[in-house]
Amino acid sequence: MSKKQSPKFVRQGQPRRRVVPFWRHRYMQGVLVVLLIALAAGGGWRLWQSGWVTASVERAKWKLIAVSAEVGFKVNEILVVGRSETRQKDLLAAVRLVRGAPILAFDLEAAQKRIKSLPWIKSATVERMLPDTVLLTVVERKPMAMWQHQGVFALIDTDGEVILKTGLERFSDLLVVVGGDAPKHAAELLKDLATEPQLMTMVKAAVRVGGRRWNLRLKGDIDVRLPEENAAGAWTRLAEYEKNHQVLERDVRILDLRLPDRLIVRKPPRPAKPARGKRQET
Repeated sequence: MSKKQSPKFVRQGQPRRRVVPFWRHRYMQGVLVVLLIALAAGGGWRLWQSGWVTASVERAKWKLIAVSAEVGFKVNEILVVGRSETRQKDLLAAVRLVRGAPILAFDLEAAQKRIKSLPWIKSATVERMLPDTVLLTVVERKPMAMWQHQGVFALIDTDGEVILKTGLERFSDLLVVVGGDAPKHAAELLKDLATEPQLMTMVKAAVRVGGRRWNLRLKGDIDVRLPEENAAGAWTRLAEYEKNHQVLERDVRILDLRLPDRLIVRKPPRPAKPARGKRQET
């Protein structure tokens, strides 16, 4: 048989070369992951979720997310910054994220909204730290006072917003403010009272009067009536009166500071004397 007619030589027993889909190649996986990151950062998921994309593209998206998890883009750690009062289990329940989940499938905005709905949370941000970490940064509300309204107590923050209505026992040392509009004016009142720290320690409660001014209840059941204007100045005058005349150590019931140039002192009423010739009841 001539060379031109000789058959081709085929090796026996050699495995056939495996054909790998192009999207499974390591190079393509890297390209796809970069594409997913760019879409996630640029809000591409919103376009996918807007309803105009076809079901096939939606399936492709989740296929790519699965591929990204296989090459390491999955949740391995959740870092929390700023948490003090919020319970860890409540925060994690709001995040709704488990270890090993594809990190690019995590809905940051939805998680942020759920976290901000927690009682102690004032603001929150949720970020991806690729390839495997989610960072939660929270700012918690600061307790300011106890608000009493219509017989119900609530803990309010420095913005006058209600934090809690139950489990208030550990906040019993805070100032009690009373009145429908008391929360939104409490921060200004506390700022005025703080100008005289020693006197402030004697204040137990503050009652909002007519939506215009405050009456204070001090230790010893002494009522202090502050003016509508320049309450801070009146409070300073009371501190001076106490320093020079020790008015709070006397037998007084009401200290009226509503007039700018004087202090009106009212003593508790004396018990009525029995009529002459009649025996006093015991």
